Amino acid sequence: MEKLALRLFRLARYESGFGSNAGFRGAKGDITVAGSLMLGELFDPKAEWFVHEHFRPHWSQAGAVVFITFRTRDSIPRAVLQQWEREKQQWLRLRGYDSTKHWSVIVPTMTENDRADFQREFQRRREGCLDACHGRCLLRRPELARIAADAIMHFDGERYRMGDFIIMPTHVHLLAAFATAEAMTVQCDSWLHYTAFQINRATGEKGRFWQQEPFDHLVRSLEQYEHLRQYIADNPRKASLKPGEYIYRRHEE
Repeated sequence: MEKLALRLFRLARYESGFGSNAGFRGAKGDITVAGSLMLGELFDPKAEWFVHEHFRPHWSQAGAVVFITFRTRDSIPRAVLQQWEREKQQWLRLRGYDSTKHWSVIVPTMTENDRADFQREFQRRREGCLDACHGRCLLRRPELARIAADAIMHFDGERYRMGDFIIMPTHVHLLAAFATAEAMTVQCDSWLHYTAFQINRATGEKGRFWQQEPFDHLVRSLEQYEHLRQYIADNPRKASLKPGEYIYRRHEE
């Protein structure tokens, strides 16, 4: 088991690396926000992008900044998740979409305004539930939160560019950019498997630690990028956490 976890964490290194901006489109040149160099590029609908289907769609694009959230397995009660599933299907029906199809199939086909409204509504509910700290909140323990933080930073500048992140008691938010569209999925799997193994070893437990799939969203504007950075920074205050109950990192060039 330990060998498998370590192997997943040490997946083949990307030969291009990030030191020279290799793997990034770069057609628009460097982007600056508030006087500092931006982490990566904005999502470009005219450039090549991919949708990876598993339990739900995952959008990825080489070089684009992505906002990723992964949460502990017990962070949202099952009854709440089931209720949200029903409410998402009802949301589709009330707006004239085909509610016989799962919402994850319909959302990518929506108008831009409807998709934004859908994501805003259910993201608000999800984040509110996460901040309420359901479950055991094991990442409140500094030594366990540090396992996640160290793993996230381990290949920064090599496999990816890591931006701002926050380790909360029940979840992690981060901004990152990956050299290839496929790299995001590979790296998220590596983070989740490696940190779950190390945290389980530290607590003497077995089994899944994280919810099976992370949430990801490609950043589409400078305003959204700055909004997400501020959202990450404000997360501990909104959840009424004290210093030492979270780990926050702000990216500075």
